[in-house]
Amino acid sequence: MKITFVTDTYAPQPNGVATTLHRLVTGLRGLDHQVDVIRPAVLACDEEGMRVPSVALPGYPEVRIGLPIRLVLQARWYRNRPDVIYVATESPLGASAIKAARSLRVPVASGFHTNFQQYVSHYQLPGLERATLFYLRHVHNRSQRTYVPSYDVIDELDRQGFENLEILPKGVDTKLFNPKKRDLILRSEWGAGDKAKVGIYVGRMAAEKNLHLVARTFSEIQRRLPDFKAVFVGDGPKKEELRRQYPQFIFAGVRQGEDLARHYASADVFVFASMTETFGNVVLEAMASGLVTVGYDYAAPRQHILDGVTGFKAPFGDEDAFVQAAIRAVTASNLPEIREASRRAAKKVRWKKVVRRFEKSLSEMIDKYDTERNRTLPEAEIA
Repeated sequence: MKITFVTDTYAPQPNGVATTLHRLVTGLRGLDHQVDVIRPAVLACDEEGMRVPSVALPGYPEVRIGLPIRLVLQARWYRNRPDVIYVATESPLGASAIKAARSLRVPVASGFHTNFQQYVSHYQLPGLERATLFYLRHVHNRSQRTYVPSYDVIDELDRQGFENLEILPKGVDTKLFNPKKRDLILRSEWGAGDKAKVGIYVGRMAAEKNLHLVARTFSEIQRRLPDFKAVFVGDGPKKEELRRQYPQFIFAGVRQGEDLARHYASADVFVFASMTETFGNVVLEAMASGLVTVGYDYAAPRQHILDGVTGFKAPFGDEDAFVQAAIRAVTASNLPEIREASRRAAKKVRWKKVVRRFEKSLSEMIDKYDTERNRTLPEAEIA
């Protein structure tokens, strides 16, 4: 197959969407498919595909929004027609790509990776929530298929009128994220002794990540365990505010690759308090690293955490229960067994399986599209 990806983000940008797309692209190429990646020109990556103009998202200079270039894409795809197009982000670039694909009668799929309709309410823009949902629904429903990473999101989008939804799970690199990467020197830099527990947060430092609950949770644990250390990995608009409010916490900044794996493995408990995720790749990364993960009962935690066995879950939105679940996590007498079980559970979720599933689904979509197209074309055009 000749497959074109259209996206506003790509590796090595430190976010779950970029990581997922990179895994899908490299996996499909490993299966001998031709994959072209169209993305903003300012992104530093090794791809040779088309680079397009973009603007920074206000308040998020690292987040780029691709500009619409429908006619440019039509000309490109007319000269070198792909078998299928996958639009990973719903920006004006993504919307224009779907329009171009429809004009050329090329099958096009989309990915729902981010709950933008929920994000706007965290930035004092509640009036835009309905408009954002309308826009997202319009964009996705013009594609032949929308891939969604969790059943929670599929159920919600189905209620909101989204069509042609299909689950596409996430995987994790269990070689990179591995308990063997635990680094005693790094722990000593954090001030954590051999018996001290370390809690870690990994992700964007932004309002929609529910960071106040992460900070509250770490503070409550420190009250009970004075030698407990709290580490934040990531960057974003809330970082400096948190640093000022909680000088006792460690802010490690953005970490990637082996360095990120080392930070995960050197902790003991991972806290995932976000309520706006479509999935949460970091949950699988933490589990693969052998951490005890604490999260709300939805998205990745619902799919992959067995409460008290591979981690701990709290009812969605119950902050007190969340804090108590985290306290249980750091004080559990069978902590080593939970960590081992967490690692075993993550090893069952490999990117190779996800890529094969994606490949099969795209192939089926192409066949279905061609069949329906031939059914509606005049006989002379078919001939």
